[in-house]
Amino acid sequence: MRTIDFSTKARLKIARKTLIILFILIPSYVMPQPLQTVPYVNLEKYSGLWYEIASYPQRFQKGCHRTTAEYTLSDRGHVVVVNRCNRDSINGKESSIRGKAFVQKNSGNAKLRVQFFWPFRGDYWIIDLADDYSYAVVSHPNRNYLWILARTPVIDEKVYNKILKRLKDNGFDLDKLQLTKQVP
Repeated sequence: MRTIDFSTKARLKIARKTLIILFILIPSYVMPQPLQTVPYVNLEKYSGLWYEIASYPQRFQKGCHRTTAEYTLSDRGHVVVVNRCNRDSINGKESSIRGKAFVQKNSGNAKLRVQFFWPFRGDYWIIDLADDYSYAVVSHPNRNYLWILARTPVIDEKVYNKILKRLKDNGFDLDKLQLTKQVP
């Protein structure tokens, strides 16, 4: 029978404890925390025209420039959504799509379900919002969708960099983010 001296036993015990701690801690570093929304959105203030500043590229937006989103409160309790862009160039042919957004209960109006084609709905979560509603950041709980929106076609660089830092801190891959071509 082989004997292990005390120092080897102690080292093995420490190594086991270290591995247990790593298995507990690593997931919190590797997997981001669940996506949080802003606590409350005043939909009247949120309504109006927004310019897309940057986004994760999506197949349904391929070739889009000068992308905007316009939100209008309906008298039926939902939000009318009209997304527009110019196809293939800044001055390309305008393309638009109209949809509806439905507020999820108990979300402070920060979680919506957007529907452009019945019966399909997608999550639209407002995860960052300026106090004066000058910019907003919208995503999906899985972080595969991301839009940075502003009330003007150009956003202040310092404000934009602060938004990027918060996104990075929340587990977003900034390498996937592309600036949207807008006309100032």
